[in-house]
Amino acid sequence: MQPRNMSMSGVVDLAAVKAAGEAKAKAEQARAEAARHGGAGAVSPSALVIDVDEAGFEREVIERSAEVPVVLDFWAEWCQPCKQLGPLLERLAVEYNGRILLAKIDVDANQLLMQQFGIQGIPAVFAVVAGQALPLFQGAAPEAQIRQTLDQLVQVAEQRFGLTGLTVDPDAEGAEGGAAAAAPVRPAGPYDALLEAAAQALDANDFAGAIQAYKNVLVDDPANPEAKLGLAQAELLGRVRDMDPQAVRKAAADDPTDVQAQLAAADLDLVGGHVEDAFGRLVETVRRTAGEDRDTARLRLLELFEVIGSDDPRVTAGRQALARVLF
Repeated sequence: MQPRNMSMSGVVDLAAVKAAGEAKAKAEQARAEAARHGGAGAVSPSALVIDVDEAGFEREVIERSAEVPVVLDFWAEWCQPCKQLGPLLERLAVEYNGRILLAKIDVDANQLLMQQFGIQGIPAVFAVVAGQALPLFQGAAPEAQIRQTLDQLVQVAEQRFGLTGLTVDPDAEGAEGGAAAAAPVRPAGPYDALLEAAAQALDANDFAGAIQAYKNVLVDDPANPEAKLGLAQAELLGRVRDMDPQAVRKAAADDPTDVQAQLAAADLDLVGGHVEDAFGRLVETVRRTAGEDRDTARLRLLELFEVIGSDDPRVTAGRQALARVLF
């Protein structure tokens, strides 16, 4: 989606990694320690892509980065470009056959990690090599450029830090696959076909089709959480699709009393990952308006709450802020 796609011009020069000598020594020490304990052994292809949270970051990222470059994919369920980039990174992680490890981090569930890495928008991709964090790129990007970045990462990791990666055993997949096959299968629900059609339309950027499909579910099941979330996402993405971000932000800055300009800027804020900014902008718009304008801003804010999800602490804070200006 155009407003959030960013170029690869921000890719750092990995050859200029700070403290390379110290990091390499740490990596060699970690590998020697692992060897004394029998080594980590071979991994299956599926183990090359992992989900990481704050609790497991030290063990699964920092420690593993002493043997393989760990690529961090910061994403969120509501982020449309993340849905394009994520599967590509997962496929490349398997294709690189142990030369990189992909760690996926849900920013909504791991706010502290997002803050520590200074994430301003998603998708955002970093690498950790021998304990050193390196920014790679932000936003969706062509596969050829991503491959070039990963090739550079692998080369530097090997030449400067002596990291040769993980040993991959395709046969190890069987045990994990068997466990997965034994997992219980969720029975099909009455709206699964409609929800799947809506999701496919959303992935194809057919926002009008997705909106109608989600509305069809909500006609019979007004409280369906998946349809409510999907509808809010589709409506948001449809609104920002053809926006000129610079023009929208200029209009909002030039006239803080222009409700429609503030609504459009809030949509861009949210799609760009600036959730608190989006909520704060609309809370302030509610505060300074009255009547129909106030109700318009309030309803849009509730829609954006729906996109993020009621369990998110930022939504809780936003609801409290809204209540303060309303009452």
